[in-house]
Amino acid sequence: MSRRVAVTGLGVVSAIGADQNTFWHNLSNGVCGIRHRTITADEDLSFELPIAAVEGIDDRLAGLGRDVARSDRFTKFAVLAADEAVADSGLEFDEALGARTATIIGTGIGGQSSLDEGYFNMLRKGRRPHPLTILRIIPNAPASHLAIRYGLRGPAFAISSACASGAHAIGVCADLIRSGAADAGLAGASEAALTFGGLEAWRAMHILSDDLCRPFSKNRKGLVIGEGAGVLVLEEYDRAVARGATIHAELVGFGMNADGKDMINPAVEGAAGAMQLAIDGLNINRPEAVYINAHGTGTLMNDPTETRAIREVFGAGANRLIVSSTKSMHGHLLGAAGGVETVAAILALEKNIIPPTINLDEFDPDCDLDYAPNEAHARPLEFAISNSFAFGGLNAVLAFRKPA
Repeated sequence: MSRRVAVTGLGVVSAIGADQNTFWHNLSNGVCGIRHRTITADEDLSFELPIAAVEGIDDRLAGLGRDVARSDRFTKFAVLAADEAVADSGLEFDEALGARTATIIGTGIGGQSSLDEGYFNMLRKGRRPHPLTILRIIPNAPASHLAIRYGLRGPAFAISSACASGAHAIGVCADLIRSGAADAGLAGASEAALTFGGLEAWRAMHILSDDLCRPFSKNRKGLVIGEGAGVLVLEEYDRAVARGATIHAELVGFGMNADGKDMINPAVEGAAGAMQLAIDGLNINRPEAVYINAHGTGTLMNDPTETRAIREVFGAGANRLIVSSTKSMHGHLLGAAGGVETVAAILALEKNIIPPTINLDEFDPDCDLDYAPNEAHARPLEFAISNSFAFGGLNAVLAFRKPA
């Protein structure tokens, strides 16, 4: 028989808060973490771009211990978020639990800053790469560091599926617990790709905004890249109840599929299919009690496609939903998007407050749902859904319910 999955710990690092409380305060108050910055490689290589960078936490990152301090920025983010999630959960990983705990941390890019630094040192300065470059770059570095840090000996690996990485990691970890292959897990994703080389590659695609991220607004111009991490502690539900844990939410649905059509252009059928898989059997008869944290990238193609997919799944009930895109505040965290946005969705569910879609100032007839424009909405909630739709046509959707 399938086992239930509880969320007992939340940890987050983002441009609008590098801890759960700050993140929620800024998220619910519509604080924008996007700033114009000069991206510089050296004195003759620079450009300006709006980004959502994590700032003011260098001392915290340096204090994570010698091994982590020598790792890439995306690993440091993951460890910082995981430490918060573990402390929040109250879990203690003894010998027995350590052997039954999974560690699944996703990333879309991996150690981009270490990769950039290595190539720059070789090609511009004639220096050899740092001896730890490979260990910094590899996508499984956060999962491995966390397994070592907490003595976790269950399944441990990375998932890399572009912008669906975080949602895939959380959903797969939950499936391991449901099946009995694990009793607990650290799951989420991390990304730190705000480097000269990484952002030049994004600029080459011509899909970046030159001002703000404006999901679902007719004057939207594209993505704003952010960085950060979101990590959850998942547990077998009865075990969490037995130890008296505070349960933030129950993970009740996970849908994943592939469009099988195009590397860039999203498909309504794929997004709708993943959402339907996530909510099958949940008996959602009050759409007004459902919050959808949308993928909501602010691109011309994604936003109307996602809107149509939501309407296909919920029918007339879509008019009673509230949907929002928190990317308008913390930017698009690429592989970490699903991790951070899952934390946002769970906090919204827990607090009965739907964070706004800020910068939405022009109605688009192709985006005609209630997106909580510019102000948070208070509403009693029963379910929260987090959508993640990635390049390559990869879709992952998570559904959460308030604990019984």
